[in-house]
Order: sequence, then structure tokens, then C-alpha cells
Amino acid sequence: MFVFIHFKRYIMKRTIFLMTLLLCFVLGNAQNTSSTSQVAPDAEQSAIETLLTSKNFEFVANTVLPLGQPPKNLVGSDYSVTFSPEMIVSNMPYYGRAYRTLMGRDKGMRFKGAPENFTVAAEDNNYKAHATVEDENDSYSILLTVEHSGIATLTISSNGRESIEYHGEVVSVKN
Repeated sequence: MFVFIHFKRYIMKRTIFLMTLLLCFVLGNAQNTSSTSQVAPDAEQSAIETLLTSKNFEFVANTVLPLGQPPKNLVGSDYSVTFSPEMIVSNMPYYGRAYRTLMGRDKGMRFKGAPENFTVAAEDNNYKAHATVEDENDSYSILLTVEHSGIATLTISSNGRESIEYHGEVVSVKN
């Protein structure tokens, strides 16, 4: 009986010691993370702001969200939209309903043209870029919402297809 009580105390002391050690580690790690995360967002925010106000940037898609369908992963597929004041070039896939079809194979949301009414505006927690592009086949309305971290949502609407939404990030244009 004495051995059993002694063993119980040993287990209890060891458990309390390990829990205290774990608590100290978690609290110490949380304190370090919060102090470094306050400095980084300001630098990220100014970099994204500079990138967007220059109107020369690229949206790289990670996920597509077609209407009425499950999301599809696009990581590593090099789907992007390149923005500049002179030209917007889209190389995006399309999943959804088309209201009219073109002869030949469907090329997705692939178009290029000079943007009309290309604006970038800062809002409370994000930036919004609007543009309209017309090519020989369709007219495209583009809305890009960018958070201060660079994470973005791109919505493309056209006359001949359902709207489609992409999630990804905004980066500087690759040369």
C-alpha cells in the first residue's frame, strides 16, 4: 500500500512539472510571436500599396471558386492575370456555364486588351482595383480585392459566361 501511494505522488509531481513547463513554453512563444508580427504588417502594407498604386502587378491564382461547383486547387499551375496601365493579360481557367459558345476549343478566361476605367482605391482594410477589358469576342469586368498582406480575390464577369471567383495573391510582375 505504501508503494502505491508513493508511486501516485511521483506521477502527480511529474505531471504538474510537465504541465508547468508546457505552459511556460506556450506563453513565451506567444509573446515572441506578437512582438514580431506588429512590425511586419506595416512593411507588407506599404509594399502592397506601392505595388498596387503603380498599376503594374500580377495576380497569381491558388484556388478557383466556380458558381455552384466545389473549389478547385490551382497551386503550381501558373494561372495568372497581369495588370498594367497599357494592357491586362488573363491566362485563367474557366469552370462554369457559358451563355454563348465560340467556334473551336474553349480557351477559358484567356484574353488581353487595353483596360478601360482602370482604378485602384484604398478602403478601410483592403484595396480594390476595377477594370474593364474588351477583346474581339467579349467584354470582361474585373474586380480585384487585395488585403494588406497581399492575399487577393479576383472576380471576372463577362457577357457570355457566369461570373467566376479566384483566390490567390498579388506579386510584382515577373520579367
